[in-house]
Amino acid sequence: MTVFVFGCGYSASAALRHRNGRDRAYGTTRKPERFAAIAPLAEPLLFDGLTASPQLLDALETTTELLISAGPTEGTDGGDVVLNRLGDRLARLPQLKSIVYLSTVGVYGDHGGALVDETSPCRPVSRRSVARLAAEEAWRRLADAAGVPLAVLRLSGIYGPGRNAFINLAEGTARRLVKPGQVFNRIHVDDIAAAIPAAFDRRADGVFNISDDEPAPPQDVVAYAAALMGVAPPPEQDFATAELSPMARSFYGENKRVANGRSKADLGLVYRHPTYRAALSAMWADGSWK
Repeated sequence: MTVFVFGCGYSASAALRHRNGRDRAYGTTRKPERFAAIAPLAEPLLFDGLTASPQLLDALETTTELLISAGPTEGTDGGDVVLNRLGDRLARLPQLKSIVYLSTVGVYGDHGGALVDETSPCRPVSRRSVARLAAEEAWRRLADAAGVPLAVLRLSGIYGPGRNAFINLAEGTARRLVKPGQVFNRIHVDDIAAAIPAAFDRRADGVFNISDDEPAPPQDVVAYAAALMGVAPPPEQDFATAELSPMARSFYGENKRVANGRSKADLGLVYRHPTYRAALSAMWADGSWK
Protein backbone atom coordinates (compact mmCIF):
# COMPACT_ATOMS: atom_id res chain seq x y z
CA MET A 1 0.00 0.00 0.00
CA THR A 2 1.03 3.58 -0.63
CA VAL A 3 -0.61 6.30 1.44
CA PHE A 4 -0.66 9.87 0.17
CA VAL A 5 -1.65 12.62 2.61
CA PHE A 6 -2.66 16.09 1.53
CA GLY A 7 -2.09 18.28 4.59
CA CYS A 8 0.25 16.41 6.92
CA GLY A 9 -0.75 18.25 10.10
CA TYR A 10 -1.77 17.28 13.62
CA SER A 11 -4.37 14.58 12.91
CA ALA A 12 -2.81 13.13 9.77
CA SER A 13 0.59 12.85 11.44
CA ALA A 14 -1.00 10.95 14.33
CA ALA A 15 -2.58 8.54 11.83
CA LEU A 16 0.77 7.91 10.15
CA ARG A 17 2.36 7.20 13.54
CA HIS A 18 -0.49 4.78 14.25
CA ARG A 19 0.31 2.82 11.07
CA ASN A 20 3.89 2.56 12.36
CA GLY A 21 5.59 2.51 8.96
CA ARG A 22 3.71 -0.48 7.61
CA ASP A 23 3.08 1.30 4.29
CA ARG A 24 4.98 3.67 2.09
CA ALA A 25 3.72 7.19 2.73
CA TYR A 26 3.92 10.70 1.29
CA GLY A 27 2.76 13.85 3.06
CA THR A 28 2.37 17.39 1.81
CA THR A 29 2.92 20.68 3.56
CA ARG A 30 2.86 24.32 2.53
CA LYS A 31 5.98 25.08 4.57
CA PRO A 32 9.45 23.66 3.80
CA GLU A 33 10.39 24.12 7.46
CA ARG A 34 7.89 21.33 8.27
CA PHE A 35 9.88 18.75 6.30
CA ALA A 36 11.96 17.67 9.28
CA ALA A 37 8.87 16.91 11.37
CA ILE A 38 7.18 14.97 8.57
CA ALA A 39 10.23 13.00 7.40
CA PRO A 40 10.09 10.27 10.13
CA LEU A 41 6.49 9.55 9.12
CA ALA A 42 6.34 10.12 5.36
CA GLU A 43 8.31 11.47 2.45
CA PRO A 44 7.60 15.21 2.64
CA LEU A 45 6.40 17.07 -0.44
CA LEU A 46 5.63 20.74 -0.95
CA PHE A 47 2.12 21.66 -2.11
CA ASP A 48 0.76 25.20 -1.92
CA GLY A 49 -2.47 24.57 -3.79
CA LEU A 50 -1.10 26.15 -6.96
CA THR A 51 1.86 24.13 -8.16
CA ALA A 52 2.55 20.40 -8.10
CA SER A 53 6.09 19.14 -8.49
CA PRO A 54 7.02 16.21 -10.74
CA GLN A 55 7.87 14.27 -7.57
CA LEU A 56 4.38 14.84 -6.21
CA LEU A 57 2.72 13.80 -9.45
CA ASP A 58 4.87 10.66 -9.65
CA ALA A 59 3.94 9.74 -6.07
CA LEU A 60 0.25 10.05 -6.88
CA GLU A 61 0.60 7.51 -9.66
CA THR A 62 1.51 4.83 -7.11
CA THR A 63 -1.04 5.90 -4.47
CA THR A 64 -3.53 3.33 -3.22
CA GLU A 65 -4.90 5.21 -0.20
CA LEU A 66 -5.57 8.95 -0.33
CA LEU A 67 -6.06 10.96 2.87
CA ILE A 68 -7.33 14.53 2.57
CA SER A 69 -6.57 16.58 5.66
CA ALA A 70 -6.23 19.94 3.89
CA GLY A 71 -9.13 22.30 4.51
CA PRO A 72 -11.04 24.12 1.78
CA THR A 73 -10.89 27.84 1.17
CA GLU A 74 -13.78 29.65 2.80
CA GLY A 75 -16.26 31.41 0.53
CA THR A 76 -18.23 30.35 -2.50
CA ASP A 77 -15.40 31.20 -4.90
CA GLY A 78 -12.68 29.36 -3.01
CA GLY A 79 -13.40 25.65 -3.17
CA ASP A 80 -11.17 22.76 -2.25
CA VAL A 81 -7.50 23.56 -2.81
CA VAL A 82 -6.60 19.98 -3.77
CA LEU A 83 -9.48 19.48 -6.18
CA ASN A 84 -8.97 22.89 -7.75
CA ARG A 85 -5.46 21.97 -8.82
CA LEU A 86 -5.45 18.18 -9.12
CA GLY A 87 -9.05 16.98 -9.35
CA ASP A 88 -8.84 15.71 -12.93
CA ARG A 89 -5.66 13.76 -12.22
CA LEU A 90 -6.96 12.30 -8.95
CA ALA A 91 -10.05 10.95 -10.69
CA ARG A 92 -7.79 8.89 -12.98
CA LEU A 93 -5.18 7.53 -10.56
CA PRO A 94 -4.44 3.98 -11.75
CA GLN A 95 -3.93 2.30 -8.37
CA LEU A 96 -6.27 4.26 -6.10
CA LYS A 97 -8.37 2.01 -3.86
CA SER A 98 -9.82 4.30 -1.18
CA ILE A 99 -10.19 7.94 -0.14
CA VAL A 100 -10.64 9.30 3.39
CA TYR A 101 -11.67 12.93 3.81
CA LEU A 102 -11.37 14.64 7.20
CA SER A 103 -14.32 16.96 7.76
CA THR A 104 -16.02 18.42 10.82
CA VAL A 105 -19.24 17.97 12.78
CA GLY A 106 -19.62 21.71 12.21
CA VAL A 107 -21.40 20.87 8.94
CA TYR A 108 -24.48 19.88 10.99
CA GLY A 109 -24.83 23.45 12.24
CA ASP A 110 -27.09 24.23 15.16
CA HIS A 111 -29.61 21.62 16.36
CA GLY A 112 -30.52 23.25 19.65
CA GLY A 113 -28.69 20.64 21.70
CA ALA A 114 -30.48 17.72 20.03
CA LEU A 115 -28.80 14.46 19.06
CA VAL A 116 -27.42 14.29 15.51
CA ASP A 117 -26.19 11.31 13.53
CA GLU A 118 -25.04 10.82 9.96
CA THR A 119 -28.62 11.01 8.66
CA SER A 120 -29.34 14.38 10.29
CA PRO A 121 -29.76 17.43 8.04
CA CYS A 122 -26.72 19.64 7.59
CA ARG A 123 -27.40 23.29 8.34
CA PRO A 124 -23.91 24.83 8.60
CA VAL A 125 -23.75 28.30 10.11
CA SER A 126 -20.15 29.50 9.76
CA ARG A 127 -18.43 30.12 6.45
CA ARG A 128 -15.82 27.51 7.28
CA SER A 129 -18.50 24.86 7.83
CA VAL A 130 -20.35 25.85 4.65
CA ALA A 131 -17.05 25.42 2.78
CA ARG A 132 -16.50 22.03 4.42
CA LEU A 133 -19.88 20.72 3.35
CA ALA A 134 -19.28 21.90 -0.21
CA ALA A 135 -15.90 20.15 -0.16
CA GLU A 136 -17.48 16.91 1.10
CA GLU A 137 -19.88 17.01 -1.81
CA ALA A 138 -17.11 17.72 -4.31
CA TRP A 139 -15.05 14.80 -3.05
CA ARG A 140 -18.10 12.56 -3.28
CA ARG A 141 -18.48 13.47 -6.94
CA LEU A 142 -14.81 12.70 -7.59
CA ALA A 143 -14.96 9.36 -5.75
CA ASP A 144 -18.06 8.32 -7.69
CA ALA A 145 -16.40 9.29 -10.96
CA ALA A 146 -13.26 7.34 -10.02
CA GLY A 147 -15.26 4.35 -8.81
CA VAL A 148 -13.58 4.23 -5.38
CA PRO A 149 -15.04 4.36 -1.85
CA LEU A 150 -14.95 7.63 0.06
CA ALA A 151 -15.14 7.74 3.85
CA VAL A 152 -15.98 11.22 5.16
CA LEU A 153 -14.90 11.38 8.79
CA ARG A 154 -16.69 14.22 10.57
CA LEU A 155 -14.52 15.10 13.53
CA SER A 156 -15.56 16.76 16.77
CA GLY A 157 -13.33 19.26 18.59
CA ILE A 158 -9.79 17.86 18.43
CA TYR A 159 -7.48 17.71 21.43
CA GLY A 160 -4.45 15.72 22.51
CA PRO A 161 -0.76 16.26 23.27
CA GLY A 162 0.04 19.96 23.18
CA ARG A 163 -3.60 20.90 22.56
CA ASN A 164 -5.74 20.56 25.66
CA ALA A 165 -7.12 22.23 28.76
CA PHE A 166 -3.92 21.55 30.73
CA ILE A 167 -1.92 23.60 28.23
CA ASN A 168 -4.44 26.44 28.42
CA LEU A 169 -4.34 26.41 32.20
CA ALA A 170 -0.53 26.34 32.26
CA GLU A 171 -0.35 29.25 29.82
CA GLY A 172 -3.04 31.26 31.61
CA THR A 173 -5.38 31.30 28.60
CA ALA A 174 -8.08 28.97 29.94
CA ARG A 175 -11.58 30.43 30.32
CA ARG A 176 -14.80 29.05 31.74
CA LEU A 177 -17.49 30.54 29.55
CA VAL A 178 -21.00 29.61 30.60
CA LYS A 179 -23.85 29.53 28.12
CA PRO A 180 -26.84 27.67 29.59
CA GLY A 181 -27.52 24.41 27.74
CA GLN A 182 -24.39 24.63 25.59
CA VAL A 183 -22.46 21.41 25.02
CA PHE A 184 -19.65 20.31 22.74
CA ASN A 185 -18.38 16.93 21.66
CA ARG A 186 -14.67 16.26 21.53
CA ILE A 187 -12.29 13.73 20.08
CA HIS A 188 -8.79 12.81 21.20
CA VAL A 189 -6.31 12.68 18.33
CA ASP A 190 -5.45 9.07 19.23
CA ASP A 191 -8.98 8.06 18.28
CA ILE A 192 -8.74 9.93 14.99
CA ALA A 193 -5.47 8.10 14.37
CA ALA A 194 -7.29 4.78 14.80
CA ALA A 195 -10.32 5.78 12.72
CA ILE A 196 -8.37 6.68 9.58
CA PRO A 197 -6.63 3.32 9.00
CA ALA A 198 -9.85 1.53 10.00
CA ALA A 199 -11.66 3.38 7.20
CA PHE A 200 -8.93 2.50 4.72
CA ASP A 201 -8.67 -1.15 5.76
CA ARG A 202 -12.43 -1.65 5.47
CA ARG A 203 -12.71 0.34 2.25
CA ALA A 204 -15.39 2.28 4.07
CA ASP A 205 -17.84 4.39 2.10
CA GLY A 206 -20.13 7.09 3.49
CA VAL A 207 -20.17 9.50 6.40
CA PHE A 208 -18.93 8.64 9.90
CA ASN A 209 -18.99 10.80 13.01
CA ILE A 210 -15.73 10.47 14.93
CA SER A 211 -16.62 11.79 18.34
CA ASP A 212 -16.51 10.89 22.02
CA ASP A 213 -19.41 9.42 23.97
CA GLU A 214 -20.13 12.42 26.17
CA PRO A 215 -21.02 15.90 24.96
CA ALA A 216 -20.34 18.28 27.83
CA PRO A 217 -20.35 21.96 28.77
CA PRO A 218 -16.93 23.47 28.02
CA GLN A 219 -16.55 24.98 31.49
CA ASP A 220 -16.76 21.49 33.02
CA VAL A 221 -13.75 20.34 31.03
CA VAL A 222 -11.62 23.23 32.29
CA ALA A 223 -12.71 22.63 35.88
CA TYR A 224 -11.89 18.91 35.65
CA ALA A 225 -8.44 19.61 34.23
CA ALA A 226 -7.76 22.19 36.94
CA ALA A 227 -8.69 19.68 39.63
CA LEU A 228 -6.25 17.14 38.22
CA MET A 229 -3.51 19.78 38.13
CA GLY A 230 -4.29 20.89 41.65
CA VAL A 231 -4.82 24.51 40.62
CA ALA A 232 -7.75 26.86 40.99
CA PRO A 233 -9.93 27.00 37.88
CA PRO A 234 -10.54 30.38 36.27
CA PRO A 235 -13.77 32.07 37.35
CA GLU A 236 -16.92 31.42 35.37
CA GLN A 237 -17.85 34.10 32.84
CA ASP A 238 -21.23 34.78 31.30
CA PHE A 239 -20.95 34.03 27.59
CA ALA A 240 -23.40 36.79 26.72
CA THR A 241 -21.17 39.55 28.13
CA ALA A 242 -17.71 38.00 27.63
CA GLU A 243 -15.26 39.65 25.24
CA LEU A 244 -14.66 37.18 22.41
CA SER A 245 -13.41 37.27 18.87
CA PRO A 246 -16.08 36.75 16.19
CA MET A 247 -14.64 33.30 15.43
CA ALA A 248 -14.64 32.21 19.09
CA ARG A 249 -18.21 33.43 19.52
CA SER A 250 -19.31 31.62 16.36
CA PHE A 251 -18.48 28.23 17.87
CA TYR A 252 -21.16 28.79 20.49
CA GLY A 253 -23.75 29.41 17.79
CA GLU A 254 -23.88 25.66 17.15
CA ASN A 255 -25.21 23.32 19.82
CA LYS A 256 -25.70 19.59 19.31
CA ARG A 257 -24.96 16.15 20.70
CA VAL A 258 -23.09 13.99 18.22
CA ALA A 259 -23.81 10.26 17.98
CA ASN A 260 -20.89 7.97 17.12
CA GLY A 261 -22.65 4.61 16.81
CA ARG A 262 -21.97 4.15 13.13
CA SER A 263 -18.21 4.48 13.61
CA LYS A 264 -18.35 1.70 16.17
CA ALA A 265 -20.60 -0.58 14.14
CA ASP A 266 -19.14 -0.07 10.65
CA LEU A 267 -15.50 0.84 11.36
CA GLY A 268 -15.14 -1.38 14.41
CA LEU A 269 -13.86 1.48 16.54
CA VAL A 270 -13.37 1.00 20.24
CA TYR A 271 -12.66 4.49 21.51
CA ARG A 272 -9.55 4.70 23.62
CA HIS A 273 -10.79 7.98 25.13
CA PRO A 274 -14.60 7.75 25.28
CA THR A 275 -15.01 10.77 27.59
CA TYR A 276 -13.04 13.92 28.37
CA ARG A 277 -12.60 12.71 31.95
CA ALA A 278 -11.02 9.44 30.86
CA ALA A 279 -8.75 11.24 28.40
CA LEU A 280 -7.64 14.01 30.74
CA SER A 281 -7.01 11.58 33.58
CA ALA A 282 -4.86 9.38 31.33
CA MET A 283 -2.96 12.33 29.84
CA TRP A 284 -2.22 13.78 33.27
CA ALA A 285 -1.09 10.41 34.63
CA ASP A 286 1.33 9.65 31.79
CA GLY A 287 2.40 13.21 31.00
CA SER A 288 1.23 13.02 27.37
CA TRP A 289 -0.61 16.33 27.68
CA LYS A 290 2.61 18.29 27.13
